[in-house]
Order: sequence, then C-alpha cells, then structure tokens
Amino acid sequence: MPSEPTTYPDRPFVDIHCHLMPGIDDGSKSWEQTALMAELACEDGTGTIVMTPHQLGNFGHNLGDDIRYYTGEVQEFLNEQQIPLKVLPGGDVRIEDGMVRKILAGEVMTLADQGKHVLLELPHELYFPLEPILDELQRNGMQGILSHPERNHGLLQQPQLLPMLVDYGCLMQVTSGSLVGGFGPASQQLAESMMMDGLVHFLASDGHSHKSRRPRMGRSFQKAAEMVGVELATELCCDNPLSVVQGAFVEPGRRSFASTTTSSGRGFGGWFSRRAA
Repeated sequence: MPSEPTTYPDRPFVDIHCHLMPGIDDGSKSWEQTALMAELACEDGTGTIVMTPHQLGNFGHNLGDDIRYYTGEVQEFLNEQQIPLKVLPGGDVRIEDGMVRKILAGEVMTLADQGKHVLLELPHELYFPLEPILDELQRNGMQGILSHPERNHGLLQQPQLLPMLVDYGCLMQVTSGSLVGGFGPASQQLAESMMMDGLVHFLASDGHSHKSRRPRMGRSFQKAAEMVGVELATELCCDNPLSVVQGAFVEPGRRSFASTTTSSGRGFGGWFSRRAA
C-alpha cells in the first residue's frame, strides 16, 4: 500500500479539475459515487472542487446552464450529507472551432464561472499548436490552462514544446496522479521534468471515481514539496487554484525555486537524454 502523505500545506487544497458531477460524463456515475468521492477529497485535505465535466467534442450536449444548475444540486446534496466540501461549476473543454464564441455566450464554462480561466483539453493522441487559441482567449480577457499535458501523446513525443508554450503564456495543470506514477512511467517522468523546470502552475486530481483516479492531492503535494519545496508546492495546490476560483490573474511563465535538479538527475536535460538513448 502507498504510504500516507506526511507533509500538508497550512491551508486546504483547491482542486480545479475533477469529474465529480454525477451522470454527465465519464466521471461519477451516481449520487452515491459523488458522495464517496467528496468524502475522499475532504479526508485528503481538499476544501473546494471546481467540477469540470467534459464539454465540446463528444460532450457537446453538456451546456453551461445545465452545469450551473447541477452544481447547485450537488452542493445541496453534499450539505445534506454533511460533507464539508464547496463545489463550483466549470468545464474540461475540448479545443475546437467556435469554442471562444461559445464561452462568451455562456454555453461553455470557464473555471468557477468567473469568465477568466479556461481548462483546455487536447485530444489525448495528438498535439496541435495552441498559440492561436491562447491569443484569442487573451484578446477576450481570459487565460488558457492546458490540462494534463504530461499525458498527451503528442507532447510526450515532443516535450521540447512545453517550455515554449509556458514562455508564450500558457498555464499548465499536471494531474496529481501522474506525479506519483498513477499514469505510468512516461507521464511520471514528464511530470517530474516539468516540475523541476518550473513549468507547472497547478496540480489537480482529474478525479473520476472513488476507486480509481481518485480525487486526492495529498501524495502529489508531498512529492512536489520534496522536489521543489513546500512554498512552491503550496502555490500549485492551493494558492494558484484559489486565484482561479476568485477570478484573479495567475502569473504565467516559469516558476523558480532553490534547486534545479533532483538526485535522480531529472529535468528536461535528463528527459531528452533518455528519449534519445
């Protein structure tokens, strides 16, 4: 069994990517499962979850007004179950033509419905240039957050694109499970390399159920704290996500900390050497 985390921040985790809403996508399948997921999250130190059902792509039927309504239903249900978790509306948005227009019309969600941050999902099997959509979002006063780049097959093959994207202004959300090996060694290695190069702005659970892909962040916080220090780990798990919830600007670009390598030599230099071997 994996060890329980021994390092925690002095404030609650804020999870900006979780499929907690029941029966709307490939996440929670029932109200019972939603309750079990919420209990796990609370036990692990999470105080707020932005519920992010899939939108666009195969989930074009998930519309903003429905998500807003169901968020209220979930919050009422959690209150009745005496589960001390705050939930907010959002979306895990597949990038496609017309996306920004639908966001401005309220059909597609921004995170916490603040109109400031959009969680962007690429197709898992490929990467395509994000600069045009990042520019369009910026023109409309929004910031783009790329969800789970460490799990995208295209970026796994072209990790050199990640520093350029971050320098361009793209915010990066790494899945907490990736950092502790939950999505295999390749995604873990890329998540660690991104962390050591200061290319991560958020850790989030991308929770889908109470049995696998759980909405837990404690172990990844501990791992991040060991790698880059408690202060930066707290920024990624608590402070930056709280800024999103409040609709506040999140500083883009690379994060800095005292050390630039780990004992295992990870970082993009080590990543490229392994890939070339």
